[in-house]
Parts: sequence; C-alpha cells; structure tokens
Amino acid sequence: MEWIVQPGGYVPFEHVHINQDEIFHVQQGEIRVKINGHVHIGEAGQTVFIPRGLKHIAYNNRPEKLVCIVDYKPGLDHYKTMQCFAGLTLDGDIDRSGMVNIPKIMYLLKKAKARSLPRPAFVPDLLFRLGMNVFYPVGQLFGWESLYQKYTS
Repeated sequence: MEWIVQPGGYVPFEHVHINQDEIFHVQQGEIRVKINGHVHIGEAGQTVFIPRGLKHIAYNNRPEKLVCIVDYKPGLDHYKTMQCFAGLTLDGDIDRSGMVNIPKIMYLLKKAKARSLPRPAFVPDLLFRLGMNVFYPVGQLFGWESLYQKYTS
C-alpha cells in the first residue's frame, strides 16, 4: 500500500504484526522506525524491514512529506483488516491519541476471521485474543454487523 505521512505524522500506537513481516520502501522523505526500542532511519531509496512479532512504531519527524510503499509478507487479508481500521477512523470512532474504538475493532477482526492481526504492543497476545472473543458477542448484541458490512462490502 502507499503510505503518505505529513510532517509530524505517525502511526498512533506501537504495535506488533503477529503473522506478517512489514517492509517500508521509502520513496520520498525520511522514515524513523522504533523497533524493539531501537531507532532505525530510512531515507529515499532505502528499505526498512520489520520481522513479524517485533514491536514497532513509525514516524515522520522531518519537515517534508514522507511517502512509502508498505509491503506485508505474506499479504494474508491485510486489505480487509485495513478497511476496518480505516472505516472506524474515517467515522471518527477514535480516541484523542488516534486509537480506534477497541471493542469495535476487536469485534470486526473476529468477524472477519482476520489473519492479518496488528495488535497494540502493550497488550499481550493472550489478552488480545481473549478480547476478540469477549467483544464479538458484545458487537453482535449492539448490531455492529452493520459496520462490518459498511467497511468491507
């Protein structure tokens, strides 16, 4: 996917891709990626590789726009996962830090049977999976199926 980040922009939370490697191919600008606590810089023409399972967060701390092509290997169902994250974001269902509504994204990921699972780094894997199982029936009760249909159809 193409990822364009304005000056000062960043991914809203440090996260882990459970089943995928993430690769940033920097086209323009400079990316700063913190991987397991270590800062890596990628400039135009360079690639930053993040193996699955490592916590990371990406920033544009330069005064110019950052443009990257982001690859997820294997691709799995990443497009559907991003539709759900983007749908909640575009609907304004986020907190002050830009984090999407946790119960709803957990419902949506479970509903999608998502294999592309980015989880917040501060949430242990077992708790993350438990959250999906807890919030799925909550979402069914509150009619969040309509959100799933809206974001993925």
